[in-house]
Amino acid sequence: MTQATPSGAAGPAGPPGSGSSGRVRRLFLDTTPLREHREFRLLWLGQVVSGMGNQITRIALPFQVYVLTGSTLAIGALVLAQLIPILVFSLGAGSVADAVDRRRLLVITQVGMALTSLALVALALIPSPALIAIYLVAFLAAGLSSVDGPTRSAAIPRLVTPAHLPAAIALNQLNYQAASVVGPAIGGLLLATIGLAGAYTVDALSFVASLAALLVIGPLAPIGRVTRPGIAAIREGLRYAADRRVILSTFAIDLVAMIFGMPTALFPVLALDVFRVGPIGVGLLAAAPGVGAFFGALLSGWVSGVRRTGRAVALAVIVWGLAIVGFGLATFSFPLALCLLAIAGAADVLSAVFRSMIIQLEAPDELRGRVMSIHMLVVTSGPRMGDLEATGVAALFGARFSVVSGGLLCLLGVAAVTRAFPELWRNIMPGRE
Repeated sequence: MTQATPSGAAGPAGPPGSGSSGRVRRLFLDTTPLREHREFRLLWLGQVVSGMGNQITRIALPFQVYVLTGSTLAIGALVLAQLIPILVFSLGAGSVADAVDRRRLLVITQVGMALTSLALVALALIPSPALIAIYLVAFLAAGLSSVDGPTRSAAIPRLVTPAHLPAAIALNQLNYQAASVVGPAIGGLLLATIGLAGAYTVDALSFVASLAALLVIGPLAPIGRVTRPGIAAIREGLRYAADRRVILSTFAIDLVAMIFGMPTALFPVLALDVFRVGPIGVGLLAAAPGVGAFFGALLSGWVSGVRRTGRAVALAVIVWGLAIVGFGLATFSFPLALCLLAIAGAADVLSAVFRSMIIQLEAPDELRGRVMSIHMLVVTSGPRMGDLEATGVAALFGARFSVVSGGLLCLLGVAAVTRAFPELWRNIMPGRE
């Protein structure tokens, strides 16, 4: 439809993508990296399937432990078993990812993680498995994941052009959040129908898709200066991250959000004892943040145009904290609680996209594995430390108090981080000053 010029004659149509339809298209996620970069597409599709399986196990493990023991402290011990290998292995994993073929390393980690899932199947078939055995398998799986995560993230800039990197990061978040929605929902149904062994079996089978994708993409050998893996390489990565305070600030603000405002470990307690919605309710609580995050990622086409990415991170974490407080106060209504968790998830995924943009664009390729290993250390250890905090407070004061107090401490933490790191609030994306 043409528009009238001031003189009343029909003027030329606007450029492609202009007007309301163009604004709507810019609102939705940019899928250009999937269309134009075959190897990124293959890696992304393989992770869609295996990510869903991973999310099934993520809710099945604490459910199994709670059913066996009836103890929130036992869930806390499971969290500790998953946290220790992340703290121990993550930094070394980054130095390895910078020195070897990243595709080959991903194949190794995926095979190892599939074997741990098969071990969980075997344990689930035992009527009363030893807790220590469950904890040991969880320890091994978390150790392999601590290598897989930074290696996978560091590979992404090699598979897309710099102009498509923000969209690729958002697509990866969509991938993860889609798995967070579908995986726990399927997991809850599997737990209620075919049991733990069936849920773990689905996870083990899901690794086939990821391995198939990895076997057909090209090698990802190191480029530029290669540093031999070891203590010196780890120190170099730590120095680089510490010298760039804007990177350091993204780690700090994410730790604040996850340690104080992450109630995932309490979902079995809340579903079974507070809301009284059974194992399917556990899956719904676990999926709700993923639902919000999925739509947050789906409607993230606008993020590439944001200039002040650091400020966007801080505001997103504030929304997260407020939503968690609301969730803790809404235990009288299960649907309302799910909605508030969805809002929290949408805020979380936007924070993750902006933080990843800052880090990926700051770090050079020869250091990207090590910097991303620190990022993954924060991203993966933060929620588990949050689980420890949540279960510890819940053991003393109850689950509802734990959730509300954690959300409030998250809000106070954002104020402290932005005051300690003014670089975050002032950060502007390169080329957008």
